Amino acid sequence: MPGGAERVLRNRIRSVHSTKKITRAMELISASRIVKAQARVAAARPYSEQITEVVRNLASAGAGASSPLLTPRPEVRKVGFVVLAADRGLAGGYNGNVMRAAERAIQAERAAGRDYSLVLVGQKAVKYFTFRKYQIDARFTGFSDSPTYEDARAVAAEVVSAFQDGGVDQVELVYTQFLSVATQRVLTRRFLPLETPAVTDARAGDGPHADYEFEPAPEAILEQIVPRYVESRLFAAMLDAAASEHAARQRAMKSATDNADELIKILTRGMNRARQDAITTELIEIASGAEALAAAAAGDTDLLRDRIEDPVLFRHWDRNLDRRSHPHEEETRRS
Repeated sequence: MPGGAERVLRNRIRSVHSTKKITRAMELISASRIVKAQARVAAARPYSEQITEVVRNLASAGAGASSPLLTPRPEVRKVGFVVLAADRGLAGGYNGNVMRAAERAIQAERAAGRDYSLVLVGQKAVKYFTFRKYQIDARFTGFSDSPTYEDARAVAAEVVSAFQDGGVDQVELVYTQFLSVATQRVLTRRFLPLETPAVTDARAGDGPHADYEFEPAPEAILEQIVPRYVESRLFAAMLDAAASEHAARQRAMKSATDNADELIKILTRGMNRARQDAITTELIEIASGAEALAAAAAGDTDLLRDRIEDPVLFRHWDRNLDRRSHPHEEETRRS
């Protein structure tokens, strides 16, 4: 029958085995979702590149100065931050890195005398900034691991509305850029007003370019297409963040599974050692008992006399035993 220490170690091994099954399953799920997330990033890239090219062409036609989303404010008094985090944890340092980067940026703006505004995407970001008593203007949850274009449109509408109404003078986007399964990095980029690259710099050295004639006027086209451009940029960032979340969770769960394997080995060695100690103790007790019984059967040892080391005490005990054995003789002697 197992001893107390062996029983405790066996229960711990069983518990670690159960945890290992969960972490292994989560690792496999994240690995399968990374492939889908990478495919979505690749599928969204052509649209993003084409709409960026259209905006460049419109800007080269002189329409950029008329769009409020492309015109920097003369004075920046309030900066908005769009923070893309996850709805769930167990992703290593993914959420912490994003939120610490956003918090550092907020502190830098406050140190410069500017106010801030927060638009949070992901339950972890909401909990983090709520617990630290930050002012939150909008929050969006429930789609961090698989965003859709409609989700990006809802977030972009909130941000663009605040920017056009003058609630914020500049908007920064904080998210994790997906480079590969093993590499992701946290970025803080300006989101509004949009950074339109200089046409001369973008086209330098690329050879001849077509000259476009726009109908209707470039200003009218830009007014309609810039909001779509904002949504596409935000959607691309959300897809990057989702792929980064799955990659970070896969690495974290793989590390947890490896740690569970190592812990099971350590606990198994401890349990085997405890079992061997218990078996050794039982064998010693059985051997000692057998030796004592053999010595008693041979008449070499009186176990009762050996237990009483004081001879005077033993004689007193022996005399009392004789009196109990012959009570009548004791009474006759007294009379």
